[in-house]
Amino acid sequence: MRASLPTEPASCENSEAENPLEGVRVFFVEDEVLVAMLMEDFLEELGCVVAASAHRVGVGLQKIDQVEFDVAVLDINVAGETVTPVAEELERRNIPFIFASGYCGNALDDRFAGRPLLIKPFGQADLAAALLKALAKPAE
Repeated sequence: MRASLPTEPASCENSEAENPLEGVRVFFVEDEVLVAMLMEDFLEELGCVVAASAHRVGVGLQKIDQVEFDVAVLDINVAGETVTPVAEELERRNIPFIFASGYCGNALDDRFAGRPLLIKPFGQADLAAALLKALAKPAE
């Protein structure tokens, strides 16, 4: 008896059901070059599209008007400046976002206490979970 291989894949579900982050457009603000490179790699491996990145708060504010994206990842302290102006603008536009920090969230403005927070160093699974949480429901 000869075994035959199936001609169709075992699962016919669409890829979005398998990967809810597939095609999600992400904008991130991060001043540390190595962290930014790692973030870009993580996002691409998760199936996300890196819509834009910024290394300064002022540049981040400009990009909000220039680029379409679904969610943002914001380093709390960007080159010694708080990312609060970017977070305020995203909140005003009802665009979901998450924070990232190496300072355990101590610098996080109380107004944003309900937002997901990634503690650096974080892994790809942590980033995925935070993105899914931010996209799942409006911020409180």
